[in-house]
Amino acid sequence: MSRLQTAENLCGNLFQIPALETFKNNLTSHGIDFKRADCTTLQINVGLLCNQACKHCHLDAGPSRKEIMTRKTVEDVIDLAGRFNFKTIDITGGAPEMNPHIQTLVNKLAPLTKTLILRSNLTAIAEKDQKHLLQLLSDKKVTIIASFPSLNEAQSETQRGKNSFATSITTIKNLNAIGYGLPGTGLNLNLVCNPAGAFLPSSQEQLEKRFRQMLTKKWGLSFNNLYTFANVPLGRFRSWLERTGNLESYLLKLASNFNSCTLEGLMCRSLISVSWEGYLYDCDFNQALNLYMGGRKTHISELH
Repeated sequence: MSRLQTAENLCGNLFQIPALETFKNNLTSHGIDFKRADCTTLQINVGLLCNQACKHCHLDAGPSRKEIMTRKTVEDVIDLAGRFNFKTIDITGGAPEMNPHIQTLVNKLAPLTKTLILRSNLTAIAEKDQKHLLQLLSDKKVTIIASFPSLNEAQSETQRGKNSFATSITTIKNLNAIGYGLPGTGLNLNLVCNPAGAFLPSSQEQLEKRFRQMLTKKWGLSFNNLYTFANVPLGRFRSWLERTGNLESYLLKLASNFNSCTLEGLMCRSLISVSWEGYLYDCDFNQALNLYMGGRKTHISELH
């Protein structure tokens, strides 16, 4: 199945709405030929187990999920990374800190790529048994991309759960204490902000200024960059949109804000995504849709 079909399947029958063009037609009207470029990034989903059950999660990750990458698949991933020259390797979940083999992955992958990323919700890594992982991330200069959805405590906890805000603030303080987010250390801490409801994010530039000002003023915290993302209508977020009657209006909102300038850097053009089972996808969202890369179910152990 092609990426064009993938994008259209996100909206399903709602493309029958006259105001909502198909993604394919939108590309055609802009004269865009949408193809894969060179593959530079390996993204690894180490499991759907997470200590949170966030409302916006497109993978339905949470504490009750048992799906987790095994040691054998971890070894297959390390072998893959050693045979191909990926500029970036991106470890995600769920909460990747909860995979029992996470330290092995970090240790083995760090020498194989220019940039190793760990995605964190800032609460799983706050557990006492994660001190060794924190030290390892620092030693290997792993970039941390951390979810921090809002400066408003109530709004943040509506999305992520009770006590998540205070824990996140404490975690950033602890990361700052070992050099993360501080200039000149080479330890990058980037924050990610997702909207809490059926609306699009504010200007990334303006929001970064506001976050930097408020986090510095109120808590003395530092970070390198802030990225804003619109939530994709999949998984738990799609269920919430359907339940609240917001799905159709949200899809129309996404379509009306189509920006052809973003397509050059679209992740599915230069990334391969490996699921916790070791199967290949064009991106994390295709994992949620169970749409295999190239339309064929391929395990990383089959690559040569």
